[in-house]
Amino acid sequence: MSQSYIVILAAGQGKRMHSDLPKVLHPVGERCLLEHVVDAAAASQPESVLVVYGHGGELVRERLPELQVEWVRQEQQLGTGHAVAQAMQVIPDDAHVVVLNGDVPLIQTETITALVERLQSSDCMVVVTVVPDDPSGYGRIVRDANGVVTGIVEQRDASEGQLTIGEINTGIMGLPAAKLRGWLSELKSDNAQGEYYLTDVIGFAVRDEVDVETVTAPAADDLLGVNDRVQLAFLERRYQQSRVDALMMVGATVRDPARLDIRGVVHCGRDVHLDVNVLLEGNVLLGDGARVGANTVLRNVRVGANTVILENCVVEDVTIGEHCRIGPFTRLRPGTVLSNAVQVGNFVEVKKSTIATGSKVNHLSYVGDSDVGEDVNIGAGTITCNYDGANKHRTVIGDRAFIGSGTELVAPVVIAPGTTVGAGSTITCDTESDSLAVSRARQRAIAGWKRPQKQTKTRK
Repeated sequence: MSQSYIVILAAGQGKRMHSDLPKVLHPVGERCLLEHVVDAAAASQPESVLVVYGHGGELVRERLPELQVEWVRQEQQLGTGHAVAQAMQVIPDDAHVVVLNGDVPLIQTETITALVERLQSSDCMVVVTVVPDDPSGYGRIVRDANGVVTGIVEQRDASEGQLTIGEINTGIMGLPAAKLRGWLSELKSDNAQGEYYLTDVIGFAVRDEVDVETVTAPAADDLLGVNDRVQLAFLERRYQQSRVDALMMVGATVRDPARLDIRGVVHCGRDVHLDVNVLLEGNVLLGDGARVGANTVLRNVRVGANTVILENCVVEDVTIGEHCRIGPFTRLRPGTVLSNAVQVGNFVEVKKSTIATGSKVNHLSYVGDSDVGEDVNIGAGTITCNYDGANKHRTVIGDRAFIGSGTELVAPVVIAPGTTVGAGSTITCDTESDSLAVSRARQRAIAGWKRPQKQTKTRK
C-alpha cells in the first residue's frame, strides 16, 4: 500500500478578512483555522503533513511552533497549483497526495480517511464535493450528460449556465503523485486572476483517461472555507453547536445551546447543568451533578460532583471538590484548591490558597496566599494582607477558627486551631489555640462634637 502525503495550502493572504493577521491564524473555538486542519490531517496517520505557507508566513510559523508538520515556503503566491508544486519536491512518485485547505476548520478525519481509501483502491483522481445551500464564491463541479466529472470552473471564470450548478469543489482532492507532478508542469495562468489553478488538473485527468471520482462529505458545513469574517462567525457557531451537542449526548443539560461557548477540551459527567452565557476555556472537567450558573467563565477548572457554581463567577486554574457552593459574583484565581463542602460566597476573591473541608468564606472578603483549615468561618470583609510591596507572605488559619467580620490578617501570620478573632481586629502576631484574639483601638465618645460645616459663599 502506497504512502499518503497530505499537503495543506495555507499561503493565502485572505484580503476579504481586512486584517493584518494571516487568514489561517484567525480562530474558531479559540484555536486557529490551521490548527484544526492539521489535527484532522494528522489523525488520518499519513506519512507526512506538509504546510505550504506564504503571506505572513513567518508569523504563521512563530505562532504555531508546536505543529508537527513540514513547512514549505511559497515565495510568490501564484495560485494553488503553484503552491502544491512547491511541496512536490519532497514527495516521491509512488505516493498518493491529498490536498487540503488551511481555512477549512471543520473538516473531519473521516472524510480524509475515506478519500485516502478510495485513492488506494484504484489508480484514480478523487475530489471531495458538497452541495451547500448557497454555492456562491466556490468553484463548480462540471459533469457530462452521464454524470462523469469533466472539470471544475472557478466562480469568477464561470458562465451564466455554470453558475447555476449547485455542486461545489471543496478544494480537497487526492491524486497519484507521479501523475500530479506531470499535470502541474502543464498548468497555465491564462485566467482572470493570472494564477495557476490546481483545479485545472481535472481537465488533464479527463484528457488522459484517468477516472475522476468524487467523495461526498456527510455535512456541507464541515467543508466550508473562510473568506471573510461573516463566514468565520458562521463556522464558529457551527463548531460551537457540534461541541454542545456532544456534551448533551453524554448527559449534560444545556439551557440554551446557542449561548454556551466551548474554547478548549471539556469532559462532562452525568446530569451536569449549564445555564446561559457560560464560557468554558482550556481544560474543564465537570463532575456528575455539577451546576454552573449564568454568565460564568470556567478556565482550566476541575469541578467535583454535585458542586454548584452560581451566576456571574470567574474561575481560572482552580480545583474544586465535591458538594461545594460558589458564588454568585465570586472570583477564584489561579492556584486555588477547594476541598469538599466548601462555601465561597458573593464578592469573594480567593488566590493561590487552599481551603479545607467544610470551611466558609461567604461575603466580601479577599483570601490570598493562604492555607485555611477545616470548618473555618471567615466573616464578611476579611482581608489577608499578603503583600508587603516587595514579597508575598502566607497566612495559615487552623481548623475550627472563627474570623470575625472586618478583620485584617497581616501575613506572615498563623491563626491557631480554634481561635476566635474578634470583629474589626488587625492581627499581626500568631495566636494561641482556642483563644480569643482582639486588636482594636479603644472607643471614645466626645460629647458635644459637631461635624465641620461648609461655609456659605457670599456673592459680591
